Amino acid sequence: MEAMNKPRYDAVILGASGFTGKYVVREALKFLNVPSSPLKSIALAGRNPSKLSQALQWAIGPNKGPPPDIPILTADTSDPSSLAAICSQTSILLNCVGPFRLHGDPVVAACAAAGCDYLDISGEPEFMERMEAKYHDRAAESGALVVSACGFDSVPAELGLMFNSRQWVAPAVVNSVEAYVSLESEKRIVGNFATYESAVLGVANAKQLQQLRRSRPRRARPEIAGPPPSKGSTIEHQKKVGLWAVKLPSADAIVVRRTLSTLTENPGGLQGMNESADAVAKREAFWSCVKPAHFGVKIGSKSLLGILRIIMVGIFIGLLGNTGFGRWLLLTFPSVFSLGWFRKKGPSEEEVESASFKMWFVGKGFSNESNASQGNTKPDMEVITRVSGPEIGYVTTPIILVQCALIVLSQRNNLPKGGVYPPGIVFGPTDLQEKLEKNGMSFDVISKSSMSS
Repeated sequence: MEAMNKPRYDAVILGASGFTGKYVVREALKFLNVPSSPLKSIALAGRNPSKLSQALQWAIGPNKGPPPDIPILTADTSDPSSLAAICSQTSILLNCVGPFRLHGDPVVAACAAAGCDYLDISGEPEFMERMEAKYHDRAAESGALVVSACGFDSVPAELGLMFNSRQWVAPAVVNSVEAYVSLESEKRIVGNFATYESAVLGVANAKQLQQLRRSRPRRARPEIAGPPPSKGSTIEHQKKVGLWAVKLPSADAIVVRRTLSTLTENPGGLQGMNESADAVAKREAFWSCVKPAHFGVKIGSKSLLGILRIIMVGIFIGLLGNTGFGRWLLLTFPSVFSLGWFRKKGPSEEEVESASFKMWFVGKGFSNESNASQGNTKPDMEVITRVSGPEIGYVTTPIILVQCALIVLSQRNNLPKGGVYPPGIVFGPTDLQEKLEKNGMSFDVISKSSMSS
C-alpha cells in the first residue's frame, strides 16, 4: 500500500520558466539522481509548456545534448483543479510564482488540502501571515508542511541570528542583534523585478497587514534579557563593519519575530512527526543554546552617497505605492524610479555571476546575565558574526530553496507533521547551515569584545 500511495515525483517546481524559477531548476538538477541525494525524480510545472522546455534546456546548459527525461506539467494558479492535480503527484511543491500576494494563495490552499509539503521564496509579510491565518489548521490536519521565505528572504537572517546567539556562552547573554546587508558586485547591481514589484505591492497592502494582525490573537512575546535598545539615528555609520546604513523595511525582521514567538510558545522547538530519541535530544539541545534578542535589519553601503540613493528609491516607492496611478508609474518604469537597480528583463548572467552579499550581525549584550536585570545598565559585550554568499536573487535563493527541499525529503520524520511556519523554527535544528556552507555560503565569527559603557 505504501508503495502504491507514494507520489510520482519527489518535487515539482512551479513557475519553473520564470526569472528565478529557471535558476531553481538549474540548482535542482545538480542533486537529481546523485547517489547521496534523496531527489530521484522532479517535474516542472507552469502555464506554458514550450517556455518550460526552454527553461529546462537553459538550465542544462548549451551543447549538453538533449534534456533529461523530466516531465512538463501544465498548471495555472488561476485554475485550482490543475494545482490539485500536481499536488496529488508530488511529495513537495517548490513555488517560484510571484508576486505571492497575487498568485500564492491558491497554491498554498491546494497543498494544504492535499497534504503536500510546500516551500516558496516569498519575502512578502502580508502573504505569509495571511497564509498562516487561513491555512495553518488545515495544513496541520492534512500533514502539509508549509514554509515560506526559503530564499535570501529570510533564511540568512534566521540562521544568522541563531548563529550569533549561539556564540553567547553563559553567563553571557545577548540583548539585541542588528543585521547589516551589503550587496556587492564587480559590475553594477541589478535586482529581480518581482522583488521590486513585491515591494511596491507591499506598500499598497500595508493597511491589510495591520488589519490582519489586529484580527488575530496576540502571539507570545519572548523574554529578552535587559532593556530594549534605543532607536538611534536614521542614518548610521557602523564603523565596525565599514558601512553607512539605513533601516530596511524587509520581511527578515518580521519572519525572525514569528520564529521567536513560536519558540516562546514551544521552548524545545516543534515536535517532529516521528522523531527518534536522538533527534529529540539534538533539537532540544539546539534550541537551549538560542536566546531571543531584539532584532532589526539595515541595508548598508560603503559610501554615504549610496545610502542617500537607497533613501531616494524608498521615498519613491513609499509615496507612489499608495495610489493606483503611482503604482502604474513605478511598475511601468522600474529603472527610472529605482535609479537603475531594477529592470523588467532582470540582470545578465555576467551581472549575476559577479554579484555577492555580506550580512553582518552585530550582537550586543551582557557579559553576565545578572547585570541585565539592573534597570539602567547598558550592554558591555559585543559579538560580530557574518553570513556571506553569492548573488542573492538567482544564486543564493535557489541554493537555499533546494537545500531546504532536500532536508524535507530526507529528514521528514524529524520535522513537524504539518502547519504553516517560518523557516527558522523548522530548519534551525537541522543541518541546513552545514549544507549551505558546502554550497557556497559562509558563516563566520568576526569578533568578540567588551564594550565601554
